[in-house]
Amino acid sequence: MSGKYEARLAEMGVTLPDAQAPAANYVPHVTSGDLVFVSGQVSMAEGELIKGKLGADMDVTQGAKAARACAIGLLSQVKAACGGDLDRLQRVVKLTGFVNSTADFGDQPKVVNGCSDFLVEALGEAGRHARSAVSAAALPFGVAVEIEGIFEIR
Repeated sequence: MSGKYEARLAEMGVTLPDAQAPAANYVPHVTSGDLVFVSGQVSMAEGELIKGKLGADMDVTQGAKAARACAIGLLSQVKAACGGDLDRLQRVVKLTGFVNSTADFGDQPKVVNGCSDFLVEALGEAGRHARSAVSAAALPFGVAVEIEGIFEIR
């Protein structure tokens, strides 16, 4: 099934991959009422983890690209939660971004902008959201970024 959001993604050159299965004892998303809570999506592109530490071996541009990859993972999970119909998405409510960074790196918001900017470009006003962007001393598998989200659906 394809709708307005997937058509917009196609215009951007993006096809959503199948939603990733969880890597441990949790579920990838939980729906409660009209909210979908999506578990943290790690930076991954074309089946490969995007690893690195901001302020050490990655710069802000590379980190933002990793965060963009997280956005694609988030939308894949929302699509799965909506039974394959991404157009049930009403809005992105809140994101929490974790950036694998050195103690002196302070541009976590610029890194997480890679996710935020992508969602607004893909979803328009529905992509605007509240957000936190925080530093992490380490993330699972050495990934650069992990982002979780809350989404409103119909």
